[in-house]
Amino acid sequence: MSAGTAAMLGRATAWPAIAHVLPLDQDEVHVWLADLSRSGDSSGQLASILSEDERNRAARFHFPRDADRWMVSRMVLRSILGSYLGVEASAVQFCVGPWGKPELTASFQRHLLQFNASRSDGLGLYAVARNRRVGVDIERLRPFPDLRAIAAQILSPREHQTLGELPPAEQCAAFFNCWTRKEAYIKALGEGLVHPLERFSVSLTPDGPLKLEGVGSKSAEVGRWSLSALAPVPGYAAALAIEGAPARLLCAQPLFAVAHLAGF
Repeated sequence: MSAGTAAMLGRATAWPAIAHVLPLDQDEVHVWLADLSRSGDSSGQLASILSEDERNRAARFHFPRDADRWMVSRMVLRSILGSYLGVEASAVQFCVGPWGKPELTASFQRHLLQFNASRSDGLGLYAVARNRRVGVDIERLRPFPDLRAIAAQILSPREHQTLGELPPAEQCAAFFNCWTRKEAYIKALGEGLVHPLERFSVSLTPDGPLKLEGVGSKSAEVGRWSLSALAPVPGYAAALAIEGAPARLLCAQPLFAVAHLAGF
């Protein structure tokens, strides 16, 4: 990877459009940003490359737009992973872990790919690493009239105290900084919300170091994970959690996946 496209974890800000995936080394993480909005009615064609389980899940959405965006997100994920694996998007096969985290089936395990995906309000974020766990989360910033009450329920006491010490104008962004970092970590673990959110802490101020600050009695966890704040577009907060030492990070838009979607 060239110096122009790689950066130390937490420092990359540009999201260039890239026509194809680049080689992925074990000391790298690739994060892809995609617009999930489409014009035209091509849901039937799009669904034709999804699995039966994926089509059934899409059918359970109440609003057609939500179903369409979920299918586009899944299509982009399939296109990204298929490009790394050297197969068509429709040939990528998934299974789920014990707590429901999507994984590649055993037939693809020799590639040692680990991935995670998140979406919010028309944007999708996808992280891919090799041979180490990875989690990613993106959220659109939005005001909560009862922000402090919500924070008291889901943040750790340390995080809640830090949030309360910030000026009111900074608390919304800080809350979403905290939320995306916590979500990225538990998604990397593969446990989802089974992992109690209030039992571990992350940094949440924009200028402070990004790190786990406490994981209950599991002190070794603090040094086992690296966190990064991502800046996809204004008005969104995003974060990446990667197992092990900080990695070289590529942040880009998957032009190859967009081109794939253009065919529908």
